[in-house]
Amino acid sequence: MANNFKTFLLLALLSALLVFIGSFWGAQGATYALIMAVIMNFVSYFFSDKIALSMYGAKQVSRDEAPQLYSMVEGLVARAGLPMPRLYIIPNDSPNAFATGRNPQHSAVAVTQGIMKVLSREELEGVISHELAHVKNRDILIGTVAATIAGAIMWISSMARWAAIFGGSRDREDNGGGLGMLVAMIVAPFAAMLVQMAVSRSREYAADATGAGFTGNPYALASALRKISDYSKQVPMQASPATAHMFIIHPFSGGAMMNLFSTHPPIEKRIERLTGRQFA
Repeated sequence: MANNFKTFLLLALLSALLVFIGSFWGAQGATYALIMAVIMNFVSYFFSDKIALSMYGAKQVSRDEAPQLYSMVEGLVARAGLPMPRLYIIPNDSPNAFATGRNPQHSAVAVTQGIMKVLSREELEGVISHELAHVKNRDILIGTVAATIAGAIMWISSMARWAAIFGGSRDREDNGGGLGMLVAMIVAPFAAMLVQMAVSRSREYAADATGAGFTGNPYALASALRKISDYSKQVPMQASPATAHMFIIHPFSGGAMMNLFSTHPPIEKRIERLTGRQFA
């Protein structure tokens, strides 16, 4: 129930941001943005999983195509008391994974080719258990909704930048349109990003703990997080900022500035919580 309320609140807030941006093209712009918000809410609820998977070229696999992965997940969902999700492999050498879908009955788990190469079986079980924990905790709807609508906000804000460059806000400068356009271009996408961060960090800690409970081996997940973090710095994944929060670790390499805006808690903090020992 709490996550359902958070999903509703997130939809309302991001939709309001969308309308806010549209309002800087006048009443007609606000109306178009409102219509778009309604459409995006519908699309994000029913189709956000397909959108997220298609963005990364994920290919659904059957038991015959990936027998070891399939049997591993079957065992884990039995322990977790979940229905079997659809399984996907992303053709990317950077190690990472995410879960998506609007509920446990319509869930999917995607792993990259890279993660299957660099992790041991126990470590991969830890990662998939983390993703199944997101399904169990019903985190996946709010995450994919945030990705879809925040992506739309960033796209419209990009349009606002082009409009400003080519004089689209000149007719509104006498009533604050220039400042409003600046807000639409910079502040609104930043606000959307903050919303994603706010709903994501605590969820990662919870999914780590729940996933470790499924396997009974928190050290395997901790080892996997360390490996994924190290390999991702060598082979960073090119991913949309709107979907970064869906992955088990932030799919970018970067320094302090990137960490400041990361949707994930620091890896060392996650390992410390899992093992009770400081990251070394």
